[in-house]
Amino acid sequence: MTSQTLTTGNPVLRVPPASPAAAAAYFRASLAFHADVSDVAAALGADGDPGFVVVDSRSTASWDQGHVPGAVHLPTALTGEQAAGLLDPAVPVVTYCWGPGCDGGARSALALAELGYQVKEMLGGFEYWVREGFAYETLEGSERRPVDALTAPVGADDCGC
Repeated sequence: MTSQTLTTGNPVLRVPPASPAAAAAYFRASLAFHADVSDVAAALGADGDPGFVVVDSRSTASWDQGHVPGAVHLPTALTGEQAAGLLDPAVPVVTYCWGPGCDGGARSALALAELGYQVKEMLGGFEYWVREGFAYETLEGSERRPVDALTAPVGADDCGC
């Protein structure tokens, strides 16, 4: 296979992969900015303090429809005026919004980082929290849906990644 084939004949390799060192640096950095739903749920479900607080950045109507138990409700638009009253700057924050098709969690994370908070975004947002079968709170109380086999293994404690 020639380099010409790699760069023109295959859409995956049209742009060559990064060097192993560059890839390691990128993925290491990515993990500093993101947490997945399963890891957040495991940390929240363990005995003791998880060492972070979860922030739901959505509207009040969205929060009422369902949110991660124990999360702090802080709509992104109100971050500047309400963060100091709701969050301890010494405690890392994990933000989320609706799901992968929404960048509200990233906007919230940016706003908090600009205020001096250590922050990560929960990949998958509330959508994947629900799809992975974790309990959530609504105005009516606690709810849980069955695990979606396309997002998490049915009947297993974790995905093994």
